[in-house]
Amino acid sequence: MKAWEANIRRVTPYTPGEQPDKPKMIKLNTNENPYPPAPGVKKAIEELDADCLRLYPDPTASVLVNALADYYHVKPEQVFVGVGSDDVLAMAFMTFFNSDKPILFPDITYSFYPVWAEEFRIPYETVAVDEGLRIVKEDYYRENGGVIFPNPNAPTALALGISDVEDIIRRNQDVIVIVDEAYVDFGAESALGLVDQYENLLVVQTFSKSRSMAGMRIGFAVGSPTLIKYLNDVKYSFNSYTMNQTSLKCGVEAVRDRVYFHETTEKIIRTREHAKEVLRQMGFTFPDSKANFLFISHPEYSARDLFEALKKEDIYVRYFSLPRISEYLRVTIGTDEQMEAFYAFLRRYMKK
Repeated sequence: MKAWEANIRRVTPYTPGEQPDKPKMIKLNTNENPYPPAPGVKKAIEELDADCLRLYPDPTASVLVNALADYYHVKPEQVFVGVGSDDVLAMAFMTFFNSDKPILFPDITYSFYPVWAEEFRIPYETVAVDEGLRIVKEDYYRENGGVIFPNPNAPTALALGISDVEDIIRRNQDVIVIVDEAYVDFGAESALGLVDQYENLLVVQTFSKSRSMAGMRIGFAVGSPTLIKYLNDVKYSFNSYTMNQTSLKCGVEAVRDRVYFHETTEKIIRTREHAKEVLRQMGFTFPDSKANFLFISHPEYSARDLFEALKKEDIYVRYFSLPRISEYLRVTIGTDEQMEAFYAFLRRYMKK
């Protein structure tokens, strides 16, 4: 090792889902929305005045903050926006998790959590989900430096009921509790209604899933004005101009079109529920998803072998070579046509 290498911070990086680019592929591996963004988003891009790009964007992102505040019936000072929910969550880790006590999150969950904890040198402990892959709320009723969990959880797709979510918050009022709601719009109940009751609660959501804007990178948090102020203080000390001009304009249009938003999410929910019926008939088992994906397993077929066979047919799903979940595949809900092609492959594969 060279002398200068001794002072380099080393972390095990997060591994994102594969991003293939093939003309006829069926991409069900990264939980993107299979439908386009709201029509107003396309119009905003077409009408964008390129001259605005020579100017710095509004560092407060007020146009988007105000749109979100109006949509979710909160005050603008309760909203924080960032470059995808990953950016928002990283800022939250940096801002709120600075205790000597370990933060708590599930052992099977979003795999970026331990990466941020290691990067920011935050002590952490993982809390085992039960045999049914469910978060056990009572396991978070102990001393800690903060709590974070997705609801619905990833990659299991299971959601806690709002009363269980509130129990975790209520039992941890001396630390910050972050509820990561990337998939909440597909059937779970949001904790947003609790932010005025619990000053220590931060709810984080994203435009990447239900609003079809993974490529635009927009995320946001809602919490007490105190928490949002602390987040902004860190943001302005790190990068004042996190949201670009295009994201601000398109983000506002995505929020404004409530009808399209509900139509799209309902369409995905219907396809998901049909997928449950089809896959169950094929012998697959899975937790009861409240997200835009299913976490499937089959007693007679290796998940890794099935993953590789699908990939050869340009059908991409997500495989995790991790303890307790190495026999599961995470399958994003696509269009009805994409899902039918997926089912057809499975029928051919299982007849061999």
